[in-house]
Amino acid sequence: MALTDIFKDLDEEQRTEVEQLPRSERLGQIAALRQMSTRQLLQEVSEQTGLPLVGQIELIENPTWSLPLRLIHEYQCVPVQNGEPVKADGSSTEEEDSTAPIPLVTLWPPDEKMDRWIYATCGRMPKWHLGNPEQVVETITEHFGVGAGSLDESDLVTDVAETQDDEDEDAAVIRFVNEVVSKAVSDRATDIHFEPHRDELQIRYRIDGELVPIRVPDNLIRFQGAIISRLKIMAKLNISEKRRPQDGRISFGSGNSELDIRISTFPTMYGESVSLRLLNQKSKPLSMRELGLDPNEEKKLSHALSTPHGIILVTGPTGSGKSTSLTAYIRLINKPERRIITVEDPVEYEVPGVNQTQVHPEIGLTFAQSLRAVLRQDPDVIMVGEIRDRETADIAIRASLTGHLVLSTLHTNDAPGALTRLIDMDIEPFLIASSVEMIIAQRLVRRLCPECARPANYEANQIAGFLATMRIDPSEAQFGHLAKEAVGCERCRSLGFRGRVGIFEILRVTDEIHEHIVKRDSARLIRQTAISQDMRTLMQSGWGHIKEGTTTIEEVMRFADLENEES
Repeated sequence: MALTDIFKDLDEEQRTEVEQLPRSERLGQIAALRQMSTRQLLQEVSEQTGLPLVGQIELIENPTWSLPLRLIHEYQCVPVQNGEPVKADGSSTEEEDSTAPIPLVTLWPPDEKMDRWIYATCGRMPKWHLGNPEQVVETITEHFGVGAGSLDESDLVTDVAETQDDEDEDAAVIRFVNEVVSKAVSDRATDIHFEPHRDELQIRYRIDGELVPIRVPDNLIRFQGAIISRLKIMAKLNISEKRRPQDGRISFGSGNSELDIRISTFPTMYGESVSLRLLNQKSKPLSMRELGLDPNEEKKLSHALSTPHGIILVTGPTGSGKSTSLTAYIRLINKPERRIITVEDPVEYEVPGVNQTQVHPEIGLTFAQSLRAVLRQDPDVIMVGEIRDRETADIAIRASLTGHLVLSTLHTNDAPGALTRLIDMDIEPFLIASSVEMIIAQRLVRRLCPECARPANYEANQIAGFLATMRIDPSEAQFGHLAKEAVGCERCRSLGFRGRVGIFEILRVTDEIHEHIVKRDSARLIRQTAISQDMRTLMQSGWGHIKEGTTTIEEVMRFADLENEES
């Protein structure tokens, strides 16, 4: 099967790089390098190899032959009804002709070795078809589980003659763990949870803020202890300590990605629960527009970032994207004439030209201690990952008053709440009023999948109810027809969403707000004044995304009750 033309426009180094990738990633990488769609490239591959394309994958149910799970995962192929040999009356010839070729769909042209292995294990030659890589991978995951091929016990038995049972099982567990992590990376998961229960070891990914269970091999419970031990070994934790929580980190390479994985173990009734936080060291920081800021919000923020001194705070609960936003702001103002130093926990994104460090509380290197040292490094801009205590807040404020621009985060529900939170830390109100320039409260909502989103077609009274709950001007009902709803397709794993976008509430410390702070007025009063000065609330920001078709009303409404309480 000639594939020469597929690699055209690629140099030798790029071709070698593609050939070293897993089969599931080759087509997408070539398409990216040649700046064409995967669908176009797939059609080109089909024409060159003579392999027919398959649109919708339909698996063969209860075949008379058995294809080992290891081959399904290693060769990324699935048995399908498409191309199934049939008799004249249209029924299957499977029962009559046990030598008929097995129809298989794969995502990259097969080689002779694959043909030989299929024939050796099934007694029949394969009849190959090409399928969309994403669809093939999702079919394998949905019907055969992540890493099922690694823990295929039938394969473990066949290898006994060459290796010891325990050695082979160790290798299978290593492959399984690697596959689970690699699959999480390809699915854009931020966390992986291994959760032991009475009769199963459940594995769940957190994708776009939502937990998604993944299908796993039926015999996974048998390997529970080995899998947990493998994770602890990778993190250099004590595998014999199972009664106390442990924390560690893992460096993991997956394709072109370099992951810094934070691991946490926690003892439960049926074994240790393990959580992995995936931090991609090569992740590209987002731009202001990619964060979800509209042009007016972007203009306000850019003006605040251009000031030579003061504090800009980003607030929100855990997982609301505060660190991602801070990194985007740092990237915006990063210039050769500015010395920028960050103190983070952990360093989630690398920004070229910026001096980044990570706190280590276990050796006394806290945010406060790091901030003191940073002030002796002649910085122009300082980013502090989080203000957790009075000491850190006090140093940050005094740094801003001595000519530094300080960016940091606080755990508060809204923008005005950050001001009262600082007062609760026993920081003098006049210092807060003089140093804080801007506060940005944010949340993350799931972004609609562009492939399957469709108009929601709400009734007029429904739109009116939504607007009332979100405290938005009733006149906005005229845009209700622009609202969309989630459907679900193969590209978004039938979730209807793919990725997330931010909604924001930006409070500028004006003269009126300054007076409220000095008088120790409540957050509610500060909020009312800010709204009267054209501060756009979280709900109004969310409504903007609804009108653009970026997200759904239901996604934004999740925060409506919170805002009503604050108002």
